[in-house]
Amino acid sequence: MKTELILDAKATLGESPVWDPKTQTLFWLDILEKRIYAGTEILAEVDDFIGCLALRKNGNLLLGKRLSFADLNPATGQMTVLASVDESPDNRINDGKCDPAGRFLVGTMDMTEKESSGSLYSFDGKQATRLLNNIGISNGLTWSVDHKTFYFIDTPTHEVKAFDYDISTGQIANPRVAIHIPESLGWPDGMTSDMDGNLWIALWGGAQVTKWDPNTGTLLEQIPVPAALTSSCIFGGKDMNELYVTSARLEMSEKGLTKFPLSGGLFKVTTNVEGMQTFEFGS
Repeated sequence: MKTELILDAKATLGESPVWDPKTQTLFWLDILEKRIYAGTEILAEVDDFIGCLALRKNGNLLLGKRLSFADLNPATGQMTVLASVDESPDNRINDGKCDPAGRFLVGTMDMTEKESSGSLYSFDGKQATRLLNNIGISNGLTWSVDHKTFYFIDTPTHEVKAFDYDISTGQIANPRVAIHIPESLGWPDGMTSDMDGNLWIALWGGAQVTKWDPNTGTLLEQIPVPAALTSSCIFGGKDMNELYVTSARLEMSEKGLTKFPLSGGLFKVTTNVEGMQTFEFGS
């Protein structure tokens, strides 16, 4: 599997790729530059950090914006805040994803990355319910093919945790470690699933995306990416076999950028598997 550069975006913190099968469009973010991309074009620039986004059934986008949830009409640029979470002003929303029932699960983090003050929330359109707390850096969310298991990454732990997931209520239970990521590989960041039940994890500082069996914790494949700070990944394309990968160049040295000049770019890997679909927000 070869990694192809889609856009040399030089993103400070590229993140949260989301595939829209209706329009065959990849949406993604540069969190720190407050930009929303549609493919290779800038769709919008906003007034605060956006940690993640999701598709809405009405054609709009749902944003995890700083410490709130906001609806964005891509055609008009109109933004409406729907709800907020009560957290320290030093925190912000980081990664997030919709579950198969249309809830938006998002995690928060301390922007200084010093305190484990983050939480994981489930937002149903009216209120945000806290599912976890004492999180360092909320990242990587995905589900098993049968939707009965939820996987979640708190990056500093180097672990992927699995939870029993009740799709009718959105509650999680029975936490256990599914995968431990050796420090030599990098920090686990964004994550997605394929239809074989395996997890694909971007490794920050590892210049790679990795494929794992969550049932055994086994590393199955390593795909090099020419960007040191590989941040997240999602499946898309007409046949759902294209893995789109975001990256960053946050605080990289001149030496690091000389070695990885494409850091901050958007990449594509054509795989031999079918990825899990992107779920939309709303019932």
